[in-house]
Amino acid sequence: MAETTVVHVLRHGEVFNPEKILYGRLPGYRLSETGEAMALAAAEWLVGKGVTCLVSSPLERAQQTAAPIAEKLSLPVTIDERLIEAGNAFEGLRVGVGDGALRMPQHWWKLRNPFRPSWGEPYVEIAARMLAAVEAARDAARGSAAVLVSHQLPIWTLRLHLEGRRYVHDPRRRQCGLASVTSLRYEGDRFAGLSYAEPAGATDPDAVPGA
Repeated sequence: MAETTVVHVLRHGEVFNPEKILYGRLPGYRLSETGEAMALAAAEWLVGKGVTCLVSSPLERAQQTAAPIAEKLSLPVTIDERLIEAGNAFEGLRVGVGDGALRMPQHWWKLRNPFRPSWGEPYVEIAARMLAAVEAARDAARGSAAVLVSHQLPIWTLRLHLEGRRYVHDPRRRQCGLASVTSLRYEGDRFAGLSYAEPAGATDPDAVPGA
């Protein structure tokens, strides 16, 4: 029988973002105190799950989330650029419904094609790089488990791809809360299913925006 490998894809914890902007790939956005507690809860959840490989997005908030996992599991953290947040033309702006950039006509052109999407990195490209990162981690952790720390949209796009669903979606319906874990099970090289957990609890609907 093919050996089983699990790749746990972890979203980072809550970020300190009092201005509530879409911070995207901007530097300097760190976890809040709550986010640090979330990262610790995720680390504790991963204890005893046979993790032998730990990989993080290069962004600071993801590396901060990986840090307590590295400590608890005595593992080094490898950086993989493919796990980075999705590129977004609204980065650095407030984009809440009813306020901010979405009220300004000069930004409406960016919304012209939700299927690509026209405001950022194409979904197909996000899915391809995330899948490549997952498969690399799967190969490094054959017969055990790996943890990849990434961001909401890349994780959700990866899941849509693996489940054969359309990329276009309502962001409010993503099942990818802060510090949540989307666990991908492989039998040999074959994707065999996934499960979802929220070690730090459900995300408040009014949580700070970002990814």
